[in-house]
Amino acid sequence: MTVINRFLSIMAWCDDQGASRLFGWSGNPVPVEVSRPNLGSSVTSPYIFDRKIPASEEACRALALYREARTAQQSGFISYAVLNYYKIIELRHPNNPKRWFRENFPPPDTDGGDLKMFNNLRGDTPPEDYIHKSCRIAVAHASPDSKSDPDEVDELQRLHLAADIMRMLARRFVEKEFAISDVMFSGD
Repeated sequence: MTVINRFLSIMAWCDDQGASRLFGWSGNPVPVEVSRPNLGSSVTSPYIFDRKIPASEEACRALALYREARTAQQSGFISYAVLNYYKIIELRHPNNPKRWFRENFPPPDTDGGDLKMFNNLRGDTPPEDYIHKSCRIAVAHASPDSKSDPDEVDELQRLHLAADIMRMLARRFVEKEFAISDVMFSGD
């Protein structure tokens, strides 16, 4: 099953969508193509895919965390998405992930409106401190200092925005640190 999960992780990375190994059907008398659904649940034609699972266990783990984060984000489990995007950075920066966030903020492909809203939410707090304390710590702990409540609409909106920013940062990290392309047919 690990190889199937690894395959799903590289597909999720290339497609920038979540992927889960769930129940399916079997028993067709003749093998048939099954088209992939997009986020709008419409059917698309089969697509070309030529990728290999990375040789590095660390790169595989980064892709697995990305798949989990993306799946959680698209499923509305935003706290798990925030944590997994953060964990990707911790793979190579376990003692000081805030430094990496400081050096790589803002992510280049971020929507300008999202970045403006994110900066308004964090106010004068440096982005790396906001991501660490108001995002990662807030969703990982239930201490009196962490007041994140997944029932509060404002908190959910804040975390969804943070997850979008963190997703772009995580993509930058995987591309730079592991040299993993997101081209579906690159053959690497």
